[in-house]
Parts: sequence; C-alpha cells; structure tokens
Amino acid sequence: MHSFSLLLAGAFAVQPILALPGSVTHVSDISKRSVDTFLASESPIALANLLCNIGSAGACASGAGSGLVMASPSKTSPDYFYTWTRDSALTFKCIVDTFINSYSATLQVEIENYIIAQAKLQTVSNPSGSFSDGSGLGEPKFNADGTAFTGSWGRPQRDGPALRATALIAYSRWLIANGYTSTASSLVWPVIQNDLSYVTQYWSQTGYDLWEEVGGGYSFFTVAAQHRALVEGAALATQLGKTCSNCLTQAPQVLCLLQNFWNSGGYVVSNTNSGRTGKDANSILGSIHTFDPSAACDASTFQPCSDRALANHKSVVDSFRSIYTINSGIAAGVAVAVGRYAEDSYYGGNPWYLNTLAAAELLYDALIQWNNIGSITITSVSLAFWKDLYSSAAVGTYASSTSTYTTLYNAVKTYADGFVTNAATYTPSAGNLSEQYSRSTGAPLSAADLTWSYAALLTVAARRAGVVPASWGESGGNSVPSTCSTSTVSGTYSTASVSTFPANQTPVTGVVTTTASGSTGTATTTTGTSSATSTASSCTLATSVAVTFDEIVTTTYGQTIKIVGSDSILGSWNTGSGTSLSASGYTSSNHLWAGTISFPAGEVIQYKYINVASDGTVTWEADPNHTYTVPATCATAVTVSNTWQ
Repeated sequence: MHSFSLLLAGAFAVQPILALPGSVTHVSDISKRSVDTFLASESPIALANLLCNIGSAGACASGAGSGLVMASPSKTSPDYFYTWTRDSALTFKCIVDTFINSYSATLQVEIENYIIAQAKLQTVSNPSGSFSDGSGLGEPKFNADGTAFTGSWGRPQRDGPALRATALIAYSRWLIANGYTSTASSLVWPVIQNDLSYVTQYWSQTGYDLWEEVGGGYSFFTVAAQHRALVEGAALATQLGKTCSNCLTQAPQVLCLLQNFWNSGGYVVSNTNSGRTGKDANSILGSIHTFDPSAACDASTFQPCSDRALANHKSVVDSFRSIYTINSGIAAGVAVAVGRYAEDSYYGGNPWYLNTLAAAELLYDALIQWNNIGSITITSVSLAFWKDLYSSAAVGTYASSTSTYTTLYNAVKTYADGFVTNAATYTPSAGNLSEQYSRSTGAPLSAADLTWSYAALLTVAARRAGVVPASWGESGGNSVPSTCSTSTVSGTYSTASVSTFPANQTPVTGVVTTTASGSTGTATTTTGTSSATSTASSCTLATSVAVTFDEIVTTTYGQTIKIVGSDSILGSWNTGSGTSLSASGYTSSNHLWAGTISFPAGEVIQYKYINVASDGTVTWEADPNHTYTVPATCATAVTVSNTWQ
C-alpha cells in the first residue's frame, strides 16, 4: 500500500470579509469560521468512519480480527484490505490522544483490543523474519485475520515498531496518571519493550521508505520516529521501575543520523537511495509526528517552529505549485494541493489529502510552540519561507507583544487555514475521505475511506483548536553527539501475555484539566489528580455538563453580551443565534456577565463573546477564539472564567 491521505468535506462559498476589532486582527473571520464549521462537521464523520474500519465490530471491516485496523475497505483497484503496522499505530495514537483529552469507554475498548491484537502480531513469523530475533517486527502488513502476508512487498519497513511504541506509551501514561500503574507495567509494557528492543537493534539498518517504494536506504520519517520512541520509552521505563538502558545509549546516535537528512540547499532529503530530489511530504509528516508542544524551536529534531522545518515546508510545498493543474495561478505563500513528491507516478501522481492537511498541521503546531515560547525567530535559513508570507520579513526575534509578531502569526495562521480549505474544496459533500485527488480536476482517486486519512483529519482539527498531545521529552537534553556511530545492540524479545484488561479502569474522581497555549486559544488535556491511588474511585460519569460562562467586560446601558461559537448550541457562529448572558451580577467593581449552557460531556467547543448594542450593532472581541473541552468526568457543572479580549 502507498501511504494515506486526508480528505475533507464541502467547498466553501465566497463570503464578504469581516474584520474583528482589537489589536490582533486575523484574516477574514467569516473565512476562518468556515474552516471551523467544516472541521466541526467533518470530525465526527472522520471518527465514525475510522472506527468502522477496525475489526471485529467495525461494519466496514467485516472479516477482520479484533483490534486490527484495515487500511481501507477497498479490496480491488487498489486492494488495501490489510492491516499495516505503521498506519495502525498512527491511527491509534490519534485514538489514544482523543481518549486522553476526553474519556470514552468505547475508545478505551478499542485501545485495549488493539494492544491485545498487537501482542499477537509481534509473534507471527513472516517474510521479514521471526520473533526470536525481533526481525519479524519489521514486517509492514498482515492479512485481515492477523496471519502473515507472504506475497511480494517492500520489506522490511522499520517505522512500525517505533510508532506502535509511541501510541502505547501515551496510553500507559494515562493509566499511570489515573492509578492503574500495574496495568501499564504488566500488560502494556511487555509489548512496548519488544518494539523498543527492535528499534535499538535495527535502527542503523536500511529498509523501505514511508511510501513503500524505495528500498536499501534510510527514511527521514522512520529515523525521526525511532528517536522519539527511544526517548519516551526510556522515560516510561523509569516511571514503571523498568530499565531500557539501550534506549539511553542509542537515542543520541539515532538523533545523530537524523542530521544527515538536512541538505545545505535548505530542505530535507527525505530518502537516501531514492534517485529523486528528496523533496517529499515524508519530511513534513516526520515533523508533525515528532511535534512536542513543550519543545523550543529545535532544529536538530526538526520541530515544526524550527527554521529547518519551515524552510523544508516551503521547498516541499513549492515543488507541487507548477506540476498540478489545480494549483495553476496560485502565488507563493498561498496554500496549494500537496502530493508525495514531484516525481510520483502512482495513480498518475496526484495530490494527497493527507499531505495537504499535514502541511496545515505543521503550521498549526508551530503557532502553538511560538505562543508557548512568546516569540518568533526568523533566521537566514527560514527567511525565504517568511518573505512569501510577509514581504518585509527580516532576520530577528520578535516578542509576542510586538506588532511584527502579530503580523507574522496571522500570516502563518492564514496560510495554514488555506491548506485545510484546499483539501475541503475537493472533498465529497458526504465527507468520505479517499487517498488522492486528481491533479487536473480535483476528483477523489485511489482507495476510498482511508483510515489514516480520517485519523489525520482528527489530528489537524485538534491542533487547529490548540488541543495538543503530551510532551514526549524532546527538551530533556537530546543533544547531537559530536561523533556519530551506527553500532547497535542486540534486543531481547518475550511474548507479551495479554488477553484481557481489568474492568472499570475509568478516570479517577476529580480529574482536572491542565492548559497550554494553543494556536487558536487554550489547549486542554485531561490528566489524573495528583492523589491518584492504585484503585480509582468509582463514580457515575456525567453525560451532560452545565457550563457557566463568567465574562468580565465593561458595558454601557443598552448593550448585551452574548456568547457564540462553533457548536450548534452556540449558534454555529451566527450572531443572531448566540446565547445572551445575564448582567444580574454586574456591579461597579465587578463587571460580570454570566450564563449557563449545557453541553454533552467531552465536547470540544470554540467560542467568542460579542457586544450587541441596542441598535443591533455587533462588536466582536479580538482573536484568538476561546477553546474549551467540556469535562468527561463525574462533574455535572463547571465554571469557565474569561475576560473580554
């Protein structure tokens, strides 16, 4: 199978541009809310169709084993009805992150079934090798029932074990935070340990690339994923009282290898031994899947806000500007459809929804990092990227309090939204996500209902809302060694005995949310309380939560404060359908407007406050949007406090 793509639904009509008041004015608020509306409507479609492709309960995966992810229901032209280790891991990393952000018993069952299935797959002998020496873990795909696929294929592919470890590490951290350390230690860690052993033993050996076409070389995406897995694997081992000494010794050397992909021409050569330019969406995907919201703009790990990642983004995106008819006439610095690599001939060589949205996600990631850092730095490496967006851009560091920072920030946000709009324009109205869209007409092509496409839609929507995964420890002293070595160590492999999980492993009572700056507001992630014990307290999870919005804003007689937002309950950004707040608590010393609205537990909403004058004139507060995740806990009522911005 050739990697996957992301599709979005519904073209946008041209609408008038309305600017919001305030010092921070983002481009076309109407356009921005159109992207909001699209992602809000497409996200539940994506999640439902993603789950439909997972056996054995998924209706689109009839005949697939429990916990096995089918790449696509398509069985002919092309036949993607197999389970790929890489794609499954990326899918479940998305599911785990979604689950962590908002508890779902349904998703938890899927996660547990996936872990059970992967423990079995690790032991299946296949053309890549056996379990005894770990070589079989490099097999890229298996039959729908979990048996070995023995046909001709590009093998081995060495990214799967690292990506699977990353997905399971994320779930293990949730288990630990909520008092289920024993489950993480006895049931999940043995699966992770096998994958980490594979990475430490085989990272320096060549294999096939992300697109399964180039063998005998190294892939940027693979090496980046391997480095991340070893860093966070070592940290998890310490948490669980385990050891992964080989993770600690090998991680710096893997990072050293990663530096070799940078080309002095200002881009990543994504694959060695490819015979191509190397400008490839592989590198953009590598950056977004090793994104760390707590990291600085570290060029050595190609963090999204780094000068290398931005320069490479320009090189890769620009390589498609002149070769696709649907990109014709679109100027530099304006989003276009993005494919795999310019020389691509698969299905005629077209844009991929996945890659177009990945171009957006990298920029949303960067916005999150700049907000956390409090500044944007332009270097000689990234200057060309910035000049496409802002002709007056110059080398320097710009604090978030400056007008230049605001201009740069808004330009990147506009650029990122353009990639989402581009993909959405060529998506069927029903929201089904295929693999590619025609370079000449934009019509969907290749495998329909691609699972990875749906997962990627969910991740780009989350990043745009400022919802981020946990840090994987990028900033924890991951420095590039002065001397590189490709020597490896032998791994140890033991069958992970996991067939069932304990019941009722729900969040602990009093789950709290922690916040981090996001690209469009505040990102929320759910964590366990610090007092979590080995057994979580029982409670009845709320299905509906009454959210009280407290807004501090100075008003005059005749003015009314309303709240409007992305949710239909909040009027779907229609000012006439917003909910009025009450000034009953407003005093000369406390300018409080408040109102209570009920939402489904776990829902993610974006909203703003508006001031409606007696004559109906509407004044919006400034950007960014507020973002809030309604708790999925025992609490049936919460309060959110804001101040007019």
